[in-house]
Amino acid sequence: MRSVAINVGANTNEPGFRGPLFPDGTFEYVPIPESEPTAEPVPTYADLDLTTDVSEVADTPVHFDPEFPEAGGERYTYGDEHGVKAGPLSELSTGDYLFFYATLTTTGDPPAWAPSDWGAHVVGHFRLAREPVTDEAYRDLPERERAAFDSNAHVKRADFDARVLLVGDPDGSRLYETVVPLSEPSGGTDAGWLVTDLSSDSGKGPWWRRPMRFDADGTETLLSLADAPPAAATGPD
Repeated sequence: MRSVAINVGANTNEPGFRGPLFPDGTFEYVPIPESEPTAEPVPTYADLDLTTDVSEVADTPVHFDPEFPEAGGERYTYGDEHGVKAGPLSELSTGDYLFFYATLTTTGDPPAWAPSDWGAHVVGHFRLAREPVTDEAYRDLPERERAAFDSNAHVKRADFDARVLLVGDPDGSRLYETVVPLSEPSGGTDAGWLVTDLSSDSGKGPWWRRPMRFDADGTETLLSLADAPPAAATGPD
C-alpha cells in the first residue's frame, strides 16, 4: 500500500482567497473556479453550501474537483491535466490512497497547533476503487465503465483534457471533519514532520504546492491521524 498527496482547493491565485480553517480544526472545502468551457452546466460558488463570503465570485462556475459527496458531489472522483500530478497518480494501484491537502486561512483565535495566518492541511482521501485511468484508456473504456466518471469536472468540460482519472471506493473515501496539519505552527511555509520525515518531499521551497509520495508506513500514519485531534499531527509519539 502506498499513497500520493496533492494540493487542491481555493488559493490566493484562484479565486483569490483560501478556504477557512476554524479554531476547532474544522474547515470548509472551497473548489477553484472552472477555467474552461463546459459541455453541461456546472455549479457556481453561489450554488455551493458555503459559509465563506463568495460574493465577489458568486456567479463564477466552479471546478468541483476533487469531488466529494459530503460537499455535494455525486461520487468520489478526481481528474488532472497536469503532468506533474498525473505522473505520480498514474503509478497508484487499486487499494492505494490519494490524499488531498489544501492551504487554508486560519480564522478566529489560532489554536496552538495551527499557523496564525495560513497553513497546509490534509482535508480528505480516496482509497482507489480501481486502477487510475489515463486519457487514452478512458476513451477506450466501455460506456458502462466510463459512467463512473460522468460527474467529474474534466469529463464535463467541452473538451475532455484529463491525463488521469481516479475514482474512490465510497467505503474507504471521505472528506474529513477536521484537518491533519502539514505545516508547523510557526508558519504555513514551515513543513512539519509528516512532510520532512514521512514523505518523499524535502520540505524545502514551495513544498505545499508539490505532490508528495508516502510509503506503506507513511500512509498508515496519515490514515491514523484522520480521526485524531489536529494537535496529534504536530509531532510523532
